[in-house]
Amino acid sequence: MKPAPFAYTRPTTLTRALETLAGEPDAKVLAGGQSLVPLLSMRLAAPAALVDINGIAGLDQIEVDDDGVRVGALARHAAVLAHPGARQAQPLLAMALHHVAHPTIRNRGTTVGSIVHADAAAEMPVVLRLLGGSVEAVSSTGTRTIEAADLFVGPLESSLRHDEIAVSAYFPRLGPGEGVAFDELARRHGDYAMCGVAALVRVQDGAVVSARAGYLSVNDTPVVVDLTASLAGGVDDASLTAAGEAALLELEPAEDIHATAAYRAQLVRVLTGRVLRAAYDHALGRA
Repeated sequence: MKPAPFAYTRPTTLTRALETLAGEPDAKVLAGGQSLVPLLSMRLAAPAALVDINGIAGLDQIEVDDDGVRVGALARHAAVLAHPGARQAQPLLAMALHHVAHPTIRNRGTTVGSIVHADAAAEMPVVLRLLGGSVEAVSSTGTRTIEAADLFVGPLESSLRHDEIAVSAYFPRLGPGEGVAFDELARRHGDYAMCGVAALVRVQDGAVVSARAGYLSVNDTPVVVDLTASLAGGVDDASLTAAGEAALLELEPAEDIHATAAYRAQLVRVLTGRVLRAAYDHALGRA
């Protein structure tokens, strides 16, 4: 199919882009286009106008400091994945980005674009949610920071306003005694996962003091579950099994063309234990 007709503009300044968005409530922002363009082609989205921000300089930066990693709106997945500073400061970024589609998609798709697209089957929204990151949004009336906990409000729906552009996403640095891990299962590498889990574990003197897991392709939005209680007595097969069951109490695995609800629930059990153990081992190694 072909997209429905739309107006197209490619501003060279952020100010001009914001003016265009403010003047057209039915406009969409185009960055990498790897999520938006398929929707246009299938006519699942029919905006009146596209505002292409690829002509705006300075939005492709990847900045690393003592606090974390800031990724600009035009930074491609591949660039973030290859950035040694980002990988060192927050290893979960590279762990998850490795699973994003294929190299061709990663070379064009943007990390921030994937986040604000708010697809519960995508990797980067759940990474931002688990790490307690944020998105910086700019409009013609000012700038605001949207915490990850407040960003994802429904299926493919974020709290970003129509007149705002998400100019960056911020991921906190991995702290002392913390470890992370990520895994997902798809029918083929690069397909959307039937279930994916990211974990963040903090240890002190070998004991788990915090354990959280984020889930993709399970609920309608990225979900983070606190599993500290399950691992408080130690990390072994029994406690990891208990963690998987505890996670299911907070989740609502759904049936679709890719998996039954029962199969998806079993994936939650298996991947929860696997990823929590890996994150625990990572934390011990760093400690």
